[in-house]
Order: sequence, then C-alpha cells, then structure tokens
Amino acid sequence: MDMNLQINRLLNFALQQGLIAPEDKYYSANLLLDLLGVDEFEVVEVDETLPIAHDILENMLDYAVEKGLCEDTVTQRDLFDTRIMNCVMPRPSEVVGNFKKLYEKSKVQATDYFYKTSIASNYIRKDRIDKNIIWKANTEYGDLDITINLSKPEKDPRDIAKAKLVKSSSYPKCLLCRENEGYAGHANHPARQTHRLIPMDFEGHQWFMQYSPYTYYNEHCILLNSLHVPMKVCRATFENLLNFVDYLPHYFLGSNADLPIVGGSILSHDHYQGGHYTFAMEKAPIEETFNIEGFDNVTVGRVKWPMSVIRAASSNKQDLINFAVHVLDAWRGYSDASVDILAESDGQPHNTITPIARVRDGKYELDLVLRNNRTTEEYPLGIFHPHDEVHHIKKENIGLIEVMGLAVLPARLKDELAKVKECFIAGKEDISDDEQIAKHADWYKEIRAKYTDIKAEEVEDMLKLEVGKIFMVVLLHAGVFKRNIQGIQAFNKFVAIL
Repeated sequence: MDMNLQINRLLNFALQQGLIAPEDKYYSANLLLDLLGVDEFEVVEVDETLPIAHDILENMLDYAVEKGLCEDTVTQRDLFDTRIMNCVMPRPSEVVGNFKKLYEKSKVQATDYFYKTSIASNYIRKDRIDKNIIWKANTEYGDLDITINLSKPEKDPRDIAKAKLVKSSSYPKCLLCRENEGYAGHANHPARQTHRLIPMDFEGHQWFMQYSPYTYYNEHCILLNSLHVPMKVCRATFENLLNFVDYLPHYFLGSNADLPIVGGSILSHDHYQGGHYTFAMEKAPIEETFNIEGFDNVTVGRVKWPMSVIRAASSNKQDLINFAVHVLDAWRGYSDASVDILAESDGQPHNTITPIARVRDGKYELDLVLRNNRTTEEYPLGIFHPHDEVHHIKKENIGLIEVMGLAVLPARLKDELAKVKECFIAGKEDISDDEQIAKHADWYKEIRAKYTDIKAEEVEDMLKLEVGKIFMVVLLHAGVFKRNIQGIQAFNKFVAIL
C-alpha cells in the first residue's frame, strides 16, 4: 500500500471539502505520519474529486491493521479512522466561527456548511447510511416514509469481549453530553474527535446543535442541553422549540415524550430532534377546527392523522406557548376510562405530549401529539403501543420520528422480506414451517388472499406498500383516541374542556 499517495489523497479531499486550508497541509500531513508510523512525506499531485473519504480511509485502515496499529474489528476500525480524520479537522471554534459568518448572510447556507462538514469529516458515516433501504408507502394518511435501518453494523464478538474489560467511567455521562466533542472513545463509547457543536442561547441557557451520526432524514439534527438533566416536557420545552425555529426557520424541531414506552431512547439527557425535512404529518390536513376561549390569536384544529394530534398556530409566539402549556396541563390530569385513558395508576403518571414546532406561512405552528403509556395484562408493552399482530414488522417504541410518519424498521426485515417475496412468487401457500419468516405467516396469508393476480416483478413493490400499511396500523395503535366515531367523539370531549 502506497501510504504516501493515500495521505496526499486525504489531504486533497480535506482541502476540497474545506476541512483544512492550504496553510494546514504540512501540519496535517505530519499528524498523519505520526499516527500511521510513516517516516517521510512527499507532495504528489492528486486529480480526483470524491463525495466522501470512505475509500481512502479503508485503504489506511487496511494498512494500520497490517502494521498492527489497529485490530481488524468494526469498533476498533471506527475508533482508528476517527483518529485519522481528526488529523484533517478544523478546530471547534473554526466551525462555530464559519457557521456564524455564514448565518449573517443566509441561515440556509450556515446549516448547509455545517451538514456538509459533518459528512466530509465522516462523523456522519454516509457510506453506511446509504445502505439503508428507503421507500414511501401511499396510505389514506399520506405517503409514509419507511426505512429498514442497516447503518449500524453488528458487534464483533472480539469487540464485545473487549467492551467487558473497559473500566467503568462517568465521563462523558452519556452520548449526548457536550463533553463528547473531541473524546477519543473506547470499546463502549464511539470516538468523537470529529464531532462538532454549534452553541445556541435560548432564554439565557446554552444549548448545542449537532447532527445525528445516524441520519434518518435530511439534515437530521439534535439540540442538546448543555447540562446532563432528564427530559421533561413543560413550558420551557415549548419555548425552546419555538426559539429554535425562530433561529432556523427552515428547520422543524420536536421533542420526544418524557415518559418510558412513549419516550425517546435517551430520557436521561434533555434533547430535541429536528432537521430540514417535510414529513407526512406536516402535510396532513386539519379535519376540524375549534375555538378555544382565551386564545383568540391561536388557530386550533384536529389533524387527520393516525395518532391524536392538536395543531395550533399563531403569529404571536407567547400566545402559542401559553396555549401549549394549557393543553399539556389539561392532558396531564385527563382520564376517560371509556377509551382506556387513565391519567395515572398506582401513583404513576401516564399522560404526556410529543410536541413538534415549525414555521409555516409566516406563523409559528405546534403539533401537540397526545400520548399515554399505560400498560395492562392484555397489553404489557403498552395499550397505545404496537400490538402483537404488527410485531412481525415493528415492535419497538413509537418515538418522535415515527410519530411524524417515518418508520425505522429493524435490519432483520431485509432478509425476511426477500424470503417472503421468494415464497410469494413461488406460490407457497404457508410459510409457518420456515423459522426465519414464520412470524409473518398470518400476514402472508392475508396478502396472498388479497393479491391473487400479480406479476412476479410487481411483488416487491406490493410488499413495500403492505409494510407501509402495517406501519399505518402501528401508528393507529399508538393513537390515544381511535379513528372511529367513538374515538373522535372522545377527542372532541377532551378539546371541549380546554
């Protein structure tokens, strides 16, 4: 392996992507020489333009493995290639400075720069994200986004063994703490030397914006609290969401609910998720409007969506915040046993909200998704959680991203659906004898009965559509007020107390 050429290629890539300036070339080259154990460097002309540095990094990693600098496991290669990219990274202050300069010209240019930098640095591992299987499924609630998540590689047994030997540490406290910026990582914690944060001040408190390393949609960002404090949906939540879309009006920002089952994966650190993407829920229409006493400046409506959503809009930010708090306070204590909604049981609260903020047509807009996490013997995973009959497709919690209409489905479905497709084309009547896909047997019988005359080349698209319809059912299960006459009446009964 000609490592001198690979170093020149990486320097060329870093210059093209704006990670380094020409004045940084020899400095970065010498950092790479030290890391890779190479003695000399000679400038070589490189004539190539690459969207990402993946191929260069793979060559350098193979060299590092061959020289004994790095173990040949996914985790160890990830730790080492982040060290490589750190040699061509701008300082955090440079990234912040560039963002601020661009922000003065154009807010869109500022986020474009930051997102591009996060991809170029390999912090967002685009080569893996591009492996995700993505499609849209047309339903009565719009085109739902479906993703089979293949971006997270499986753990190597050697990495698992090494992880057990890592000494326990409380630094950083979690993956969202701002102290991650520049952290070298270890077998139990991803490397973060290429991680960069943009500081934002809301209501006198500091927050930081980053992009998710596992982007599920365009410019999938995270806004994290500078303090390691638990998530809580309250007045400050609505203030922060609306302040953020004031700062970046081309982005939306939402919060996971603050209770288990209906909440996000990291409830221990206050954070929000947003980005530059339009979900099906945002496109969903208002099907009934309401006049709420005391909130004349706020338009309020029930959204035509599988889950229970109140959409409120106003040109006055404070009025909208006050309305959202009013809804939250009312919902926290609301019970309607006729539709299985209890505000609490055995002292445990069940009601909360998943809020999403955006700017539309010059007004602030909040979607307030009503959530309840109660469990019963019949539904031990949650009454308003995917039920058993859809677990063959989606069993996991329904968080913010799914609420808005994007299914993040498990990697197992790639092979399972391929096998289901083969069986369908072959005309197999029953698949319950196949251990890998037996979980799909009932669904398989349903779609066989539904599609009695379909060409082989159409089966894959048919399965994608039917998976989308299952996701629609998942969302219907998660809705606290069902999409039937009784449910709509119960929804309106709640609105009537506001």
